[in-house]
Amino acid sequence: MKQYNYKYFEPFIIFALWIILFASPLLFGQFQEGIDWTHVLNIWKNHLPLLLLFLAHRFVLMPYFYFKGKKVSYSIITLALILTGASLIYGLDKRLDEPPPPPPPYKMERPLEKPQEEVLGSDFPPHGPPGQNNRGPIPAYVNFIILAILIVGFDAGLQISMRWANLEQEKFKLQKESVENQLAFLRNQISPHFFMNTLNNIHALVDIDSEEAKQSIVKLSNLMRHLLYDSEDNQNPIKKEVEFIQSYIELMQLRFTDKVRIEVDIPADIPDKSVPPLLFTSLLENAFKHGISYTHPSFIKIAMSFPENRLIFKIENSNHFKKTEVPSGIGLENSKKRMDLLYKTAYDLNITETREKYTVNLNIPI
Repeated sequence: MKQYNYKYFEPFIIFALWIILFASPLLFGQFQEGIDWTHVLNIWKNHLPLLLLFLAHRFVLMPYFYFKGKKVSYSIITLALILTGASLIYGLDKRLDEPPPPPPPYKMERPLEKPQEEVLGSDFPPHGPPGQNNRGPIPAYVNFIILAILIVGFDAGLQISMRWANLEQEKFKLQKESVENQLAFLRNQISPHFFMNTLNNIHALVDIDSEEAKQSIVKLSNLMRHLLYDSEDNQNPIKKEVEFIQSYIELMQLRFTDKVRIEVDIPADIPDKSVPPLLFTSLLENAFKHGISYTHPSFIKIAMSFPENRLIFKIENSNHFKKTEVPSGIGLENSKKRMDLLYKTAYDLNITETREKYTVNLNIPI
C-alpha cells in the first residue's frame, strides 16, 4: 500500500471553495458600467451566515456528534441551524419590508397614450420581449437554504472521506510498526543471554529443588508461547499480560541474590478487558537491565492499578550510574512511538530520574 500525504489536501479544498464562493459575484456579475460594489457587498453579507454554519458544522457537529455516533442529534441540530439561519435572513431581508412605490399624483392624457389593448387590440400580447415573465430574483432565504445544504453535504463528505483515508494510513502504519516491534523484541529484548542464564539456573535447580525446576520450565514455556503466538493478535486480555509479567519476574529472580528486592503490587481482581500485546515488556526489560547491580543493593517495584476505564502501570528501579553505560533509551523510544500510533493523545507516559531512582509511569485507556 502506497502512502500519501493528506496534510495539506483538505485545507486547500476548503480554501478554494470559499474563494470561489466569495469571488462568484465578481466573476459572474454583469457590470456594464463598472463593478456595483453595493450589490457585491450585499451578496458577501448573505454569505457570512453560511460561513458561520460551515464552521459550526466542521468543528462542532461532525467531531462531537456525527463521529461520536450521535447521528440523529447531528441531523436535528444541523436542520435546526439551517432553518434558523433562513428565518433570520427572511426577517432581515429589506426587500421584503420595502413598500411598493406610490402612484403618480396625476396623469396627463395624451392623444397617443392609450391602453395597449385599445391601440393594438386585445389579441396582441402585452408589451415586452418574448419569454419574459414577472418573477423576481430568488429570495435570499431560499438561496441560503440551497447553499447551506450543498455546503453541509460537501463538508460532511469531505470529512468522512479524509477520515477514512487517514484511518487506512494509520492502519497500515500500525501493522507495519507492530511487526517491527515484535521482531525487535524477539531479537533484542529477550536476548540469548536471558535464555542461557535461565536454563543454567534451572539446570542448577534440578539437583537442589527438582519441583521448583519443573515449575520454572513451565513458566519459561508459557513465556515463550506468549511471545511467539499470543503476540500475533491485535489485542490480548489483560490477565494474559499480567501472567507474562509474573512469569518474567519469577524467572529473572532465579538469577539474583537477596540483595535485589523485587516488589509486585498487582490486584487480584483484573478487569476483563484487552490491551495490545507486549505493551509492558520494553519497560520491564529496561528496569531489569539497568536497575540491577551485583555489587550494590538494588530494587525493582512494579505496580498496576485499574481506575475507571484506565490502566496505570508504574515501575521503579534503583538507579546505578555507570561510566560505560550502554544507551538504554531505544526500548523506551520504541514504546513511545507505538503508544503514539495506538492511543495518539489518549495516553500518558511520564519518566522521572534521580540519582537513586528511575521511575516510569504509563497511563492508558482500556
